[in-house]
Amino acid sequence: MKKADEKFVARDEPSGNLEIVNAEGDYLIDVKGKKYIDFVMGWCVGNIGWGNKEVQEKIKQFDGPAYVNPHYLYRGWSELAELLAKITPGKLEKSFRATGGTEAVEIALQAAMSHTKRHKFISIEGSYHGHSIGAMSVGSSDFKQWYPNLLNHCSKIKPPLDAAAAAKVEKLLESNEIAALIMEPIVCNLGVVIPEQEFMKRVEKACRKHGTLLIIDEVATGFGRTGKLFAAEHFKINPDIICMAKGISGGYGGLGATITTPEVAKSMEFGFSFYSTYGWHPLATEAAIANIKYILKHQRELEQNTNVMSAYFSKRLYKMKFQQPAEIRIKGLAIGVEFKQSDYAVKIVERAREKGLLLSALNDKIITLFPSLNINKSVAKEGLDILEQSV
Repeated sequence: MKKADEKFVARDEPSGNLEIVNAEGDYLIDVKGKKYIDFVMGWCVGNIGWGNKEVQEKIKQFDGPAYVNPHYLYRGWSELAELLAKITPGKLEKSFRATGGTEAVEIALQAAMSHTKRHKFISIEGSYHGHSIGAMSVGSSDFKQWYPNLLNHCSKIKPPLDAAAAAKVEKLLESNEIAALIMEPIVCNLGVVIPEQEFMKRVEKACRKHGTLLIIDEVATGFGRTGKLFAAEHFKINPDIICMAKGISGGYGGLGATITTPEVAKSMEFGFSFYSTYGWHPLATEAAIANIKYILKHQRELEQNTNVMSAYFSKRLYKMKFQQPAEIRIKGLAIGVEFKQSDYAVKIVERAREKGLLLSALNDKIITLFPSLNINKSVAKEGLDILEQSV
């Protein structure tokens, strides 16, 4: 398997030696039958765990078409779009069909330019919004090392996201040339950086004042990850656009969505402004509907468990004797632990995997944990015990 992967599968870096053949609840199972506690969950994909029987049964009952041309009507699209309009904050109503997070962000950037007739953007330095040219342009400036032809006029604000950072955004917006500010409401891709309330309220107000759209990227944070259905709800803000993917289908189908206000969607009503061949494939649409309905049906218990487990993870992590000073950041079950020096995080991840726990490392200095929202204390304890043995 490893040799075939190396020969035929293109990757940014060599694959690990972990060959997964099955997944169940909070566990991944490798080709040798070894079970691993999954504290990654596909990087915020499997929010309700793997192999949820209720969702899988609904998907098995699907008897719709194999494919629908984007120009035709399809009931599943209307049902999913209406569902998203009901659960997202503010006046968001119209959904564009996407295949995943990168495409959802591309649509948002294009819609912002179309609506405002501007072409400049503001984003958070070091962030990640996808891997297309447009998405990388509003991501980390490091992408310029490999792709020097990224979009121009993309200003970056460095964390911490506090009053000083808000002042920088306000200054940039004074030009009245910025199409949109795009950001994760809790920046998972920087190891769970949590903006201050003042920052979020000030930038929202400034965007309104200067005719700039506020794009909130909930690809990683959406569908309960941070303790609320959408992380924007922590700040009581009303975005003009929200991008969704990952947890929207729970891994049961590839699907993303860009939901906007009616006014923003109206500006995209011109020939070939948007097209996605596989956006909202019928089977993926069925999976997303089943997944979201499960989350809504069990929302109260999922949120309660998220908050209880968040406190438990926090308590355990703060007691761990890391070899380096650690900054621990937690919002719901989005968890980041950042160290001062590099490589230590990678070593922890490697040691933990050998012992049967899966974590992820960012920039060699941060470990991130994204366990399922319905994880029980027994599994959480087992995983944290392994982590404690690995630090």
